[in-house]
Amino acid sequence: MSQSIDLNDAKLSWQGAISLHRTDEWVMPWRVPFESKRLFPPDALLERAAMPAGVRLSFMANTSSLTIDLDVQSEDPQKLDVYADGQLYESLNVAGSRTLQINGLPTGEKLLEVWLPQHGEVRVKSLAIDDGASLSAYDDGRPKWITYGSSITHCRAAESPSTTWPAIAARILDLNLTCLGYGGNCHLEPMLARMIRDLPADYLSMKVGINVQGHNSLNARTFRPAIIGFVQILREKHPDTPLAVISPIFSPPLETKQNAVGFNLIEMRQEVAQAVDDLKSCGDSNVHYVDGLKLFGAHLGHMLPDDLHPNAEGYKLMGQNFVNEVAKPVFKL
Repeated sequence: MSQSIDLNDAKLSWQGAISLHRTDEWVMPWRVPFESKRLFPPDALLERAAMPAGVRLSFMANTSSLTIDLDVQSEDPQKLDVYADGQLYESLNVAGSRTLQINGLPTGEKLLEVWLPQHGEVRVKSLAIDDGASLSAYDDGRPKWITYGSSITHCRAAESPSTTWPAIAARILDLNLTCLGYGGNCHLEPMLARMIRDLPADYLSMKVGINVQGHNSLNARTFRPAIIGFVQILREKHPDTPLAVISPIFSPPLETKQNAVGFNLIEMRQEVAQAVDDLKSCGDSNVHYVDGLKLFGAHLGHMLPDDLHPNAEGYKLMGQNFVNEVAKPVFKL
Protein backbone atom coordinates (compact mmCIF):
# COMPACT_ATOMS: atom_id res chain seq x y z
CA MET A 1 0.00 0.00 0.00
CA SER A 2 1.15 3.57 -0.69
CA GLN A 3 0.01 7.10 0.01
CA SER A 4 -0.07 9.78 -2.65
CA ILE A 5 1.71 13.05 -1.97
CA ASP A 6 0.08 16.23 -3.19
CA LEU A 7 2.60 17.80 -5.58
CA ASN A 8 1.59 21.18 -4.15
CA ASP A 9 2.59 20.11 -0.64
CA ALA A 10 4.90 22.72 0.86
CA LYS A 11 7.03 19.91 2.29
CA LEU A 12 8.31 19.21 -1.24
CA SER A 13 11.27 21.32 -2.33
CA TRP A 14 11.93 21.84 -6.05
CA GLN A 15 15.57 22.84 -5.67
CA GLY A 16 17.25 24.42 -8.65
CA ALA A 17 13.95 25.45 -10.26
CA ILE A 18 13.24 29.13 -10.89
CA SER A 19 9.49 28.59 -11.19
CA LEU A 20 6.84 25.87 -11.45
CA HIS A 21 4.06 25.46 -13.97
CA ARG A 22 1.25 23.73 -12.08
CA THR A 23 -1.87 22.12 -13.57
CA ASP A 24 -4.40 19.67 -12.20
CA GLU A 25 -2.46 16.84 -13.90
CA TRP A 26 1.22 17.68 -13.37
CA VAL A 27 3.96 20.02 -12.19
CA MET A 28 6.67 21.17 -14.59
CA PRO A 29 9.80 23.01 -13.35
CA TRP A 30 11.18 25.93 -15.34
CA ARG A 31 14.54 27.71 -15.21
CA VAL A 32 13.04 31.13 -15.94
CA PRO A 33 9.91 32.66 -14.37
CA PHE A 34 7.08 30.81 -16.10
CA GLU A 35 4.49 33.55 -15.61
CA SER A 36 6.67 36.12 -17.38
CA LYS A 37 8.42 33.84 -19.85
CA ARG A 38 7.42 36.05 -22.78
CA LEU A 39 10.02 38.52 -21.51
CA PHE A 40 12.75 35.92 -22.12
CA PRO A 41 12.94 35.56 -25.91
CA PRO A 42 13.75 33.84 -28.16
CA ASP A 43 11.85 30.56 -28.33
CA ALA A 44 15.16 28.67 -28.43
CA LEU A 45 16.05 30.02 -24.99
CA LEU A 46 12.63 29.12 -23.61
CA GLU A 47 12.96 25.60 -25.01
CA ARG A 48 16.14 25.13 -22.96
CA ALA A 49 14.72 26.91 -19.91
CA ALA A 50 11.89 24.35 -19.89
CA MET A 51 14.50 21.61 -19.33
CA PRO A 52 15.20 20.95 -15.62
CA ALA A 53 19.01 20.72 -15.61
CA GLY A 54 20.11 20.62 -11.98
CA VAL A 55 16.55 20.47 -10.59
CA ARG A 56 15.97 18.14 -7.64
CA LEU A 57 12.70 17.20 -5.95
CA SER A 58 13.78 16.93 -2.30
CA PHE A 59 12.08 15.94 0.95
CA MET A 60 12.56 13.97 4.17
CA ALA A 61 10.70 10.66 4.63
CA ASN A 62 11.00 7.31 6.40
CA THR A 63 9.55 5.42 3.45
CA SER A 64 11.10 2.21 2.06
CA SER A 65 9.67 2.84 -1.42
CA LEU A 66 9.03 5.69 -3.79
CA THR A 67 6.75 5.79 -6.83
CA ILE A 68 7.07 8.56 -9.40
CA ASP A 69 4.81 9.01 -12.39
CA LEU A 70 6.25 11.40 -14.95
CA ASP A 71 6.38 12.34 -18.60
CA VAL A 72 9.74 13.07 -20.24
CA GLN A 73 9.90 14.52 -23.73
CA SER A 74 13.44 14.35 -25.09
CA GLU A 75 15.18 13.44 -28.32
CA ASP A 76 17.76 11.42 -26.38
CA PRO A 77 17.49 8.66 -23.76
CA GLN A 78 17.50 10.28 -20.33
CA LYS A 79 18.04 9.20 -16.75
CA LEU A 80 16.58 10.10 -13.37
CA ASP A 81 18.81 9.79 -10.29
CA VAL A 82 17.54 9.01 -6.80
CA TYR A 83 19.74 9.90 -3.81
CA ALA A 84 19.22 8.87 -0.19
CA ASP A 85 21.13 10.92 2.40
CA GLY A 86 23.53 12.16 -0.25
CA GLN A 87 24.33 8.75 -1.74
CA LEU A 88 23.21 7.63 -5.18
CA TYR A 89 20.66 4.88 -4.67
CA GLU A 90 19.40 4.27 -8.19
CA SER A 91 19.75 5.72 -11.70
CA LEU A 92 16.77 4.92 -13.89
CA ASN A 93 16.15 5.19 -17.63
CA VAL A 94 13.21 7.41 -18.48
CA ALA A 95 11.45 8.23 -21.74
CA GLY A 96 7.89 9.31 -22.51
CA SER A 97 5.21 8.60 -19.91
CA ARG A 98 6.44 6.20 -17.28
CA THR A 99 5.83 5.11 -13.71
CA LEU A 100 9.04 4.47 -11.78
CA GLN A 101 9.13 2.28 -8.69
CA ILE A 102 12.08 2.53 -6.28
CA ASN A 103 12.10 -0.12 -3.57
CA GLY A 104 14.33 -1.09 -0.66
CA LEU A 105 15.31 2.40 0.36
CA PRO A 106 17.42 2.69 3.54
CA THR A 107 15.47 2.40 6.78
CA GLY A 108 14.55 5.37 8.95
CA GLU A 109 14.01 9.00 8.08
CA LYS A 110 16.31 10.17 5.29
CA LEU A 111 16.77 12.93 2.77
CA LEU A 112 15.45 11.84 -0.63
CA GLU A 113 16.56 13.77 -3.69
CA VAL A 114 15.18 13.02 -7.14
CA TRP A 115 17.41 14.56 -9.81
CA LEU A 116 15.24 15.18 -12.87
CA PRO A 117 16.66 14.59 -16.38
CA GLN A 118 18.84 17.46 -17.56
CA HIS A 119 17.52 17.42 -21.12
CA GLY A 120 13.95 17.49 -22.38
CA GLU A 121 10.74 18.74 -20.82
CA VAL A 122 9.75 16.90 -17.65
CA ARG A 123 6.27 16.85 -16.12
CA VAL A 124 5.90 15.15 -12.74
CA LYS A 125 2.40 13.69 -12.58
CA SER A 126 2.34 11.98 -9.19
CA LEU A 127 4.46 10.96 -6.22
CA ALA A 128 3.79 8.28 -3.62
CA ILE A 129 5.51 6.84 -0.54
CA ASP A 130 4.68 3.98 1.84
CA ASP A 131 1.28 4.11 3.46
CA GLY A 132 1.75 5.68 6.90
CA ALA A 133 5.31 6.90 6.19
CA SER A 134 6.35 10.30 7.47
CA LEU A 135 6.95 13.26 5.20
CA SER A 136 8.69 16.47 6.22
CA ALA A 137 10.45 19.38 4.56
CA TYR A 138 14.18 19.42 3.90
CA ASP A 139 15.65 22.54 5.46
CA ASP A 140 18.67 23.09 3.23
CA GLY A 141 21.16 25.34 4.97
CA ARG A 142 23.95 24.87 2.46
CA PRO A 143 25.45 27.90 0.66
CA LYS A 144 23.68 28.71 -2.62
CA TRP A 145 25.63 28.64 -5.87
CA ILE A 146 24.23 29.90 -9.19
CA THR A 147 26.10 29.12 -12.39
CA TYR A 148 25.18 30.51 -15.83
CA GLY A 149 26.35 29.25 -19.19
CA SER A 150 25.79 27.41 -22.45
CA SER A 151 25.27 23.79 -23.49
CA ILE A 152 28.64 23.07 -21.89
CA THR A 153 27.00 23.97 -18.55
CA HIS A 154 23.69 22.34 -19.52
CA CYS A 155 25.64 19.07 -20.14
CA ARG A 156 23.32 17.13 -22.41
CA ALA A 157 25.92 14.37 -22.88
CA ALA A 158 26.49 13.71 -19.17
CA GLU A 159 25.76 10.17 -18.02
CA SER A 160 22.91 11.31 -15.79
CA PRO A 161 21.57 14.51 -14.19
CA SER A 162 23.75 14.22 -11.11
CA THR A 163 26.93 13.77 -13.19
CA THR A 164 26.87 17.07 -15.07
CA TRP A 165 29.92 19.11 -14.16
CA PRO A 166 27.91 21.63 -12.05
CA ALA A 167 26.20 18.77 -10.20
CA ILE A 168 29.52 17.04 -9.52
CA ALA A 169 31.10 20.25 -8.23
CA ALA A 170 28.08 21.06 -6.07
CA ARG A 171 28.08 17.63 -4.48
CA ILE A 172 31.83 17.74 -3.78
CA LEU A 173 31.54 21.22 -2.26
CA ASP A 174 28.20 20.62 -0.50
CA LEU A 175 26.51 23.56 -2.26
CA ASN A 176 22.87 24.15 -3.14
CA LEU A 177 23.04 24.34 -6.94
CA THR A 178 21.00 26.39 -9.38
CA CYS A 179 22.20 25.51 -12.87
CA LEU A 180 21.38 28.08 -15.56
CA GLY A 181 23.11 26.40 -18.48
CA TYR A 182 20.99 26.94 -21.60
CA GLY A 183 22.19 24.94 -24.59
CA GLY A 184 22.96 27.30 -27.48
CA ASN A 185 21.51 30.26 -25.60
CA CYS A 186 24.12 31.93 -23.41
CA HIS A 187 24.14 35.40 -24.98
CA LEU A 188 24.30 37.67 -21.91
CA GLU A 189 20.66 38.80 -22.14
CA PRO A 190 19.85 41.50 -19.55
CA MET A 191 16.65 39.74 -18.47
CA LEU A 192 18.72 36.78 -17.30
CA ALA A 193 21.07 39.09 -15.43
CA ARG A 194 18.04 40.64 -13.69
CA MET A 195 16.69 37.20 -12.83
CA ILE A 196 19.99 36.06 -11.31
CA ARG A 197 20.32 39.40 -9.51
CA ASP A 198 17.02 38.78 -7.72
CA LEU A 199 17.91 35.24 -6.54
CA PRO A 200 19.65 34.48 -3.24
CA ALA A 201 23.25 33.46 -3.83
CA ASP A 202 26.44 32.94 -1.85
CA TYR A 203 28.55 32.21 -4.94
CA LEU A 204 28.12 33.12 -8.61
CA SER A 205 29.80 31.91 -11.78
CA MET A 206 29.24 32.59 -15.46
CA LYS A 207 30.91 30.76 -18.31
CA VAL A 208 30.57 32.91 -21.41
CA GLY A 209 31.65 33.18 -25.02
CA ILE A 210 31.11 29.95 -26.92
CA ASN A 211 27.50 30.66 -27.98
CA VAL A 212 28.40 34.25 -28.80
CA GLN A 213 31.17 32.95 -31.08
CA GLY A 214 29.04 30.23 -32.64
CA HIS A 215 26.02 32.43 -33.35
CA ASN A 216 27.92 35.66 -34.17
CA SER A 217 25.61 37.38 -31.68
CA LEU A 218 28.17 39.87 -30.31
CA ASN A 219 31.32 41.31 -31.83
CA ALA A 220 34.49 43.05 -30.74
CA ARG A 221 32.46 46.24 -30.17
CA THR A 222 29.70 44.68 -28.04
CA PHE A 223 31.04 41.54 -26.30
CA ARG A 224 33.11 43.14 -23.55
CA PRO A 225 30.45 45.80 -22.74
CA ALA A 226 27.83 43.01 -22.53
CA ILE A 227 29.92 41.14 -19.95
CA ILE A 228 30.47 44.31 -17.92
CA GLY A 229 26.79 45.23 -18.06
CA PHE A 230 25.69 41.73 -17.06
CA VAL A 231 28.04 41.75 -14.05
CA GLN A 232 26.98 45.23 -12.98
CA ILE A 233 23.31 44.19 -13.02
CA LEU A 234 24.23 41.27 -10.74
CA ARG A 235 26.08 43.68 -8.46
CA GLU A 236 22.93 45.72 -7.82
CA LYS A 237 21.87 43.11 -5.24
CA HIS A 238 25.05 41.02 -4.93
CA PRO A 239 27.68 43.74 -4.44
CA ASP A 240 30.26 41.53 -2.74
CA THR A 241 29.29 37.97 -3.72
CA PRO A 242 32.29 36.03 -5.10
CA LEU A 243 31.83 35.94 -8.87
CA ALA A 244 33.89 33.85 -11.31
CA VAL A 245 33.76 34.90 -14.97
CA ILE A 246 35.00 31.97 -17.04
CA SER A 247 36.07 32.14 -20.69
CA PRO A 248 35.49 29.37 -23.28
CA ILE A 249 37.00 25.91 -22.92
CA PHE A 250 39.13 24.39 -25.68
CA SER A 251 37.56 23.81 -29.09
CA PRO A 252 40.09 22.83 -31.80
CA PRO A 253 38.48 24.39 -34.90
CA LEU A 254 37.47 27.62 -33.17
CA GLU A 255 40.73 28.55 -31.46
CA THR A 256 42.10 30.50 -34.42
CA LYS A 257 39.30 30.38 -37.02
CA GLN A 258 37.39 33.64 -37.00
CA ASN A 259 33.60 33.65 -37.16
CA ALA A 260 31.43 35.91 -39.32
CA VAL A 261 32.02 38.93 -37.06
CA GLY A 262 35.77 38.39 -36.72
CA PHE A 263 36.07 36.55 -33.41
CA ASN A 264 38.05 33.44 -32.52
CA LEU A 265 38.30 31.85 -29.08
CA ILE A 266 41.80 33.16 -28.36
CA GLU A 267 40.53 36.71 -28.88
CA MET A 268 37.38 36.05 -26.87
CA ARG A 269 39.39 34.88 -23.85
CA GLN A 270 41.36 38.11 -24.04
CA GLU A 271 38.11 40.11 -24.08
CA VAL A 272 36.68 38.25 -21.07
CA ALA A 273 39.91 38.80 -19.14
CA GLN A 274 39.92 42.49 -20.05
CA ALA A 275 36.29 42.89 -18.96
CA VAL A 276 37.16 41.50 -15.54
CA ASP A 277 40.24 43.74 -15.31
CA ASP A 278 38.06 46.76 -16.14
CA LEU A 279 35.58 45.82 -13.42
CA LYS A 280 38.37 45.35 -10.90
CA SER A 281 39.95 48.67 -11.78
CA CYS A 282 36.65 50.38 -10.97
CA GLY A 283 36.36 48.87 -7.51
CA ASP A 284 34.88 45.37 -7.91
CA SER A 285 37.27 43.42 -5.71
CA ASN A 286 35.38 40.13 -5.76
CA VAL A 287 35.05 39.46 -9.48
CA HIS A 288 37.60 36.98 -10.81
CA TYR A 289 38.66 35.88 -14.28
CA VAL A 290 39.15 32.14 -14.86
CA ASP A 291 40.67 30.91 -18.10
CA GLY A 292 38.35 28.24 -19.49
CA LEU A 293 41.39 26.24 -20.58
CA LYS A 294 42.03 25.53 -16.90
CA LEU A 295 38.71 23.67 -16.79
CA PHE A 296 39.13 21.90 -20.11
CA GLY A 297 42.30 22.46 -22.10
CA ALA A 298 43.93 21.14 -25.27
CA HIS A 299 45.23 18.05 -23.49
CA LEU A 300 41.61 16.91 -23.13
CA GLY A 301 40.73 17.42 -26.79
CA HIS A 302 40.24 13.69 -27.28
CA MET A 303 37.16 14.00 -25.03
CA LEU A 304 35.41 16.35 -27.49
CA PRO A 305 33.57 14.01 -29.87
CA ASP A 306 32.20 16.94 -31.88
CA ASP A 307 35.20 19.23 -31.24
CA LEU A 308 32.97 21.38 -29.02
CA HIS A 309 31.15 19.49 -26.25
CA PRO A 310 32.88 17.23 -23.72
CA ASN A 311 31.73 13.63 -23.45
CA ALA A 312 30.46 12.16 -20.19
CA GLU A 313 33.97 11.54 -18.86
CA GLY A 314 35.02 15.03 -19.89
CA TYR A 315 32.21 16.56 -17.87
CA LYS A 316 33.34 14.60 -14.83
CA LEU A 317 36.82 16.05 -15.19
CA MET A 318 35.36 19.54 -15.61
CA GLY A 319 33.52 19.16 -12.32
CA GLN A 320 36.71 18.30 -10.47
CA ASN A 321 38.65 21.02 -12.30
CA PHE A 322 36.03 23.59 -11.29
CA VAL A 323 36.57 22.60 -7.66
CA ASN A 324 40.34 23.04 -8.00
CA GLU A 325 40.49 26.08 -10.28
CA VAL A 326 37.44 28.07 -9.17
CA ALA A 327 35.94 26.94 -5.88
CA LYS A 328 39.19 26.79 -3.94
CA PRO A 329 41.02 29.91 -5.18
CA VAL A 330 37.98 32.13 -5.94
CA PHE A 331 35.22 30.96 -3.59
CA LYS A 332 37.77 30.06 -0.86
CA LEU A 333 36.04 26.72 -0.25
